[in-house]
Amino acid sequence: MENNNHPVLVIMAAGMGSRYGGLKQMDPMDERGHLIIDYSIYDAVQAGFREIIFVIKEENKQIFQERIGDRISSRVKVSYAFQRLNDLPAGYQVPEGRVKPWGTGHAVLSCFFAVHGSPFAVINADDYYGRDAFRKMYDYLAHNGDDTKYRYAMVGYQLKNTVTENGYVSRGICEVNDREELVGIHERTRIEKHPTGIEYTEDDGKTWTPLADDTVVSMNMWGFNYSIMNELLARFPAFLDRALKENPLKGEYFLPSVVADLLAEDKAAVKVMTTPDKWYGVTYKEDKPVVTAALKKMTEDGIYPPELLDGGEYC
Repeated sequence: MENNNHPVLVIMAAGMGSRYGGLKQMDPMDERGHLIIDYSIYDAVQAGFREIIFVIKEENKQIFQERIGDRISSRVKVSYAFQRLNDLPAGYQVPEGRVKPWGTGHAVLSCFFAVHGSPFAVINADDYYGRDAFRKMYDYLAHNGDDTKYRYAMVGYQLKNTVTENGYVSRGICEVNDREELVGIHERTRIEKHPTGIEYTEDDGKTWTPLADDTVVSMNMWGFNYSIMNELLARFPAFLDRALKENPLKGEYFLPSVVADLLAEDKAAVKVMTTPDKWYGVTYKEDKPVVTAALKKMTEDGIYPPELLDGGEYC
């Protein structure tokens, strides 16, 4: 089933960046001052996206407008959605001492009205995904509406292309069937690259379990029809009931967890589109030189124009 509305790009940028330190989304990644977001927006526009929604903290709106929004608003439609800590269903309150945002599911839910019924892709502001991912995602969203099931998508990466040399990462480990559909996704919150290979632990490093280099993982590049919004809204109170009891200061409403529930209930099918591209990100400050060197080489190789969003090739 074709989609009548043009796909929208949602960029999640309200995270605190605690492991990196500071507002890492605003950290320049090349000598011209470009951010990782600039590369993602360039790739997204080349793929066909013409509308972008930034999910941010309300207090960061001015810096986002000055550094990004105003600069690209003549080329694409730009809007902002605020992920507010106190934006909760009636009858719920923010626990005393809570400062951490409510997670990726809540971030997407903050776009409930801004997306205006369109299909949309979701990415992190501080991750580099590669142009192949945006092309595949736009094409899927433009041509696949819901039918007897919700028709969603994700771009999967090989685990070996998503780890850092500078510490641990969290990844959604994906189980994929022979129809290239997601069967299940399991959050591993501490994955590290060791001399013997890539491994994860669930007991603070007492024991480690190996993972194959080509394990398909989610980097939070999802594609949804608008139906996900009603599911996120309906399931949020049940999450809060658990989180406020078990982990009131840090419990997060994870987007992949909601997708996993929909798969288990056979309400959704998620197409997994794999890419050979390498992911780059700045989980830690020590990651920045690796990212800047990679982006510089891609520019030298002609993958990106030197001026990116300011160049004539942008649209």
